[in-house]
Amino acid sequence: MSSIPSPDLSDRTPVHRHHVDGFGEVRLVPVDPDADLDLLYAWVTEERAKFWGMNGYTREEVHETYAFLDGLTTHHAFLAVLGGRPAALFQTYEPEADPLGECYEVQPGDYGVHLLIGPAHGGQPVPHFSSGLIIALIAYILTDPGRRRIVVEPDARNERAIERLRRVGFVLGPEIDKPEKRARLAFLERADAEAAVKAVSHR
Repeated sequence: MSSIPSPDLSDRTPVHRHHVDGFGEVRLVPVDPDADLDLLYAWVTEERAKFWGMNGYTREEVHETYAFLDGLTTHHAFLAVLGGRPAALFQTYEPEADPLGECYEVQPGDYGVHLLIGPAHGGQPVPHFSSGLIIALIAYILTDPGRRRIVVEPDARNERAIERLRRVGFVLGPEIDKPEKRARLAFLERADAEAAVKAVSHR
């Protein structure tokens, strides 16, 4: 397997830093659609990322997607950085400004997220890699007190992702039909999110 290109993130100012005990510090930096295109294209078109829904995209389509997101105020894309290297692609959105908002009853303070875990660092599995990243990302979401509930909608067939969310504390909701997939809603109330972060983290 050829190595996946990694952009130089050393000079990119993080929007958030969070330390997870026994895991390390995760930095969250905004995606640059131009500088990060090689990485984004490699990640989202891999077979392992089939549930992300971009397997058949061309480089131009991937760039167009993230350039569009970059111009929105309701949707944002970030790279989670661990040990100086990109570890995950993290996207946030306001459900009322997203097609998801038509699929369930949006509550005040709902905040939607998507997470694509990158390949293991150095090709070697890292203990608690996924849960460590999720906790750091939840900690970022909690920096805004107006965010009262985290909403996710993984592909209903993605059993690994759903189980990963359950382990963190998400409560599963109903399955819904979206134009691009059948999804499984899951929710994490703010109090439960704060407890999950507190259990394993310090700033």
